[in-house]
Amino acid sequence: MDESGHLTKEEKAAEKARKKREKQEKQRRLLFKSTKDGRRVSHLMNFLRVLFYPIHYIIFPFRLHGCTKVGKGAYIYVGNHYSIFDVFFPAHTTWEGIHFLAKDSVFQTPVLGYFARKVGAISALRDGSDVKTVIESIKVLKQGEKLSLYPEGTRNKVSDEEFLPFHAGAALLAVRTRTPIIPVVICNRTKPFHVTHVVIGEPFELSEYYGKKPSQEGYAAMDELIRRHMYGLRDQFREERAAKKKKA
Repeated sequence: MDESGHLTKEEKAAEKARKKREKQEKQRRLLFKSTKDGRRVSHLMNFLRVLFYPIHYIIFPFRLHGCTKVGKGAYIYVGNHYSIFDVFFPAHTTWEGIHFLAKDSVFQTPVLGYFARKVGAISALRDGSDVKTVIESIKVLKQGEKLSLYPEGTRNKVSDEEFLPFHAGAALLAVRTRTPIIPVVICNRTKPFHVTHVVIGEPFELSEYYGKKPSQEGYAAMDELIRRHMYGLRDQFREERAAKKKKA
């Protein structure tokens, strides 16, 4: 406070930011409701699932392989990224709500930004101020809610074979919250009226790192481990599919 007892500009700004965070946190808690069996559901997201599932399936047909039904509670979906429609693939594995990490620019668009907020999406920045994103992500995971992220950071328009370099974050969140990871591997680029094959891997944990404090390089190594695991799932699926075609 200044000499007259009034708040300074810096203090007013800090107080305004604090109230905004509290309001956002309260709104987020109200987005997902707890059911009697302990699931955390979003009624709006379930409505959108029912509304868009047939549209998505007709225009962009897909097949989910592997762990297509995910249990209740906290999980981190980690996927490679080709299209805006990739968000549907994790959503088709559960009736629980999922918090999607989305670029900050998504929240600046009128319609898409409105729905992103209403379904509990979390803004992810790339200018070095991602601490807020990490804090919010940890909170929802500790509340037993699901999180989906695309560590490539943007849609891959370069290669159908190589993932883009992974940004840090998935391993850090998994270790700090002791949350299982579910790899979502899109095996071919999404195209209208062409079947997209998506492998949902079995949940796995980085439990050997629980209770430790890895370095930045350590987390980077773990993110690379996740990346290689996803490559392995894709290669295995392609080999099995090729073998079936050969027999036929």
